[in-house]
Amino acid sequence: GLPISTYAKYCYRKLQKVAVTGGKKGLRKPTVEEIAHARNAIVTPSLFGSSLEEIMLRQQDMYPGNKLPWVQTQLSQQVLALGGEQTEGIFRIPGDIDEVNALKLQVDQWRIPNGLSDPNIPASLLKLWYRELEEPVIPQQFYKECISNYENPDAAVAVVQLLPELNRLVLCYLIHFLQIFAQPSNVGRTKMDVNNLAMVMAPNCLRCQSDDPRIIFENTRKEMSFLRMLIVHLDTSFIKGLV
Repeated sequence: GLPISTYAKYCYRKLQKVAVTGGKKGLRKPTVEEIAHARNAIVTPSLFGSSLEEIMLRQQDMYPGNKLPWVQTQLSQQVLALGGEQTEGIFRIPGDIDEVNALKLQVDQWRIPNGLSDPNIPASLLKLWYRELEEPVIPQQFYKECISNYENPDAAVAVVQLLPELNRLVLCYLIHFLQIFAQPSNVGRTKMDVNNLAMVMAPNCLRCQSDDPRIIFENTRKEMSFLRMLIVHLDTSFIKGLV
């Protein structure tokens, strides 16, 4: 029942973004479900698949003082509240897909249910949120600099300081979160050391635009190493208590 002009304005805005950031990787046609979800997003933008700026704009009415996306902080806190830092295989073992989808629908309505018991559910949804961001936490224009400094701690940290303020805060919150899991006392229980954490989270923060399998394979190693540098060396103490 929406006027065509509403669709046109929405598509034009998306097209302007694509012209700057490039299209999503792959040439697969969207499914009927994806089209339906995109159509609903015109009226009620989802917290998933949007840009960080859109998410922050959407939460202005409910959480005007927040400096970080509500969905990021809430899901992260849920993982910890359910003992995720003591759960073997956290972030590696996926949560039940039906339960993850059910939680996603509730989070999109600004609700966190009380009945959660498995930390793998919010952990899986948190990974999905990072992965589905319209533009990755580390914007595409910084990608080459990241993979060029994957062995240099000082240079890797310097890249973070160059990011736009919102991206920098979101990334630092994520790294601070992962640093909790990287503590030796937790690694003994989770079996997820800093290398494993970097391996599962790097694809959600950096996106290689190449279609060449050799380049993808080589860059995957560099992406993991870059994120590992941040987990080990980035000072995120300022992020404590920030919402």
